[in-house]
Amino acid sequence: MTPIEYVQLKAFARQDGALLALLWVATFLLYIIGVSNQLLGLAAFFLMCYTPFFVGERLGKFRDYGREGVISFRRGYAYTVFVFFYGGVLFAIAQYLYFAYMDHGFLLSQFSKMVTSEEMQQVLKQYGMTQMVDESLREMANTRPIDYALNMLTINISLGFILGLPLGLIMQRSVKRVNTEK
Repeated sequence: MTPIEYVQLKAFARQDGALLALLWVATFLLYIIGVSNQLLGLAAFFLMCYTPFFVGERLGKFRDYGREGVISFRRGYAYTVFVFFYGGVLFAIAQYLYFAYMDHGFLLSQFSKMVTSEEMQQVLKQYGMTQMVDESLREMANTRPIDYALNMLTINISLGFILGLPLGLIMQRSVKRVNTEK
């Protein structure tokens, strides 16, 4: 890969990483709202599951428009890792800002409300999990916003390394396809 090709790869990955971050922010907002509205929580789940397809679609556009229809596995893998890295960094910043300045304990109070309901208390007692859930809630209360953000950043970057393998294999193309339709 020449230096110019490397710059091109990173430029496309930065743009698509920003788009991925927007997708993740929308998913996160739907998740936060979905704690009290199950339909929106389900929408957040589907958006989260759409992530690899979204990145695969963007990789296809990079291959077809930026690489003129040809891309190696290595370049596709590197592109995917960079997209997840840039998207992860932007999403971590957004998540930090949410937990540091906007949440004010909302998510923790929603979880606490769910766990302290009469039905849930019976289930927790039946399975002997009351103490574990109480400890988990205390741990969540003591977790700093930067810890949430760094945790998600690590997960998202790791996801890029993992999903880069199948996406790079599926999207590689060594010969430019010719469009015969006129």
